[in-house]
Amino acid sequence: MSDNLRMKELQCLERPYEKLEQLGPRALTDAELIAIQIQSGVAGKSALEIANQLLANLSGLCGLSEASLEEMCQTPGVGRVRAIRLKSAFEIGNRHLSARREEIRPLLQKPSDILQLMEPELRYLSREEFHILMFDVRQRMIRRCKISGGGLAATVVFPRDIFREAVKANAASIALVHNHPSGDAEPSPADLKSTKNLVEAGKMMGIPVIDHLIIGCEGSVSMKERGLI
Repeated sequence: MSDNLRMKELQCLERPYEKLEQLGPRALTDAELIAIQIQSGVAGKSALEIANQLLANLSGLCGLSEASLEEMCQTPGVGRVRAIRLKSAFEIGNRHLSARREEIRPLLQKPSDILQLMEPELRYLSREEFHILMFDVRQRMIRRCKISGGGLAATVVFPRDIFREAVKANAASIALVHNHPSGDAEPSPADLKSTKNLVEAGKMMGIPVIDHLIIGCEGSVSMKERGLI
């Protein structure tokens, strides 16, 4: 092989599109994958340079995935269309993971099993979300559902919304999961009161609440392990 041909191959592998085509997506760095979504550069900067700057500005891939469109657009070279394209790519990834989790129907017998599933999604959210996990009689998850979300410090949850979903899924039991954007996972008085009400409602419905887990970036709490359920 001539030196010129070898040099051309090396140059191709420095370009994200060609590198993915020849070596597969796993061979690419985070910045190279982002550059493919950006598609093209701007005056004086390549798409790869913009991608590297974007990741640096937003503290890496995790920060970028949670960034708003406005935050993305603060990096020069990332306009509204490119930010929307990136948001869409991250959402496709999130939906794929959710679909895979539901398809597999994992056996979640311990609080740590539920945390392993839910912590990556909820730990660093800037707004509170409330989810329920629904189980069959063997405690395999048959469905999960976000009941409410969007509050900075709290989210409103009604028992009827929770148990409507549980009945539709023919669930034998449910677990409750929500996050604290403050980072502190200790249950608040409101958490304790609402959990008590939901446990009582579950007994009346014949669909027991087996745990309520609170997730924060500083740790997580299982009310079952605390003896609160």
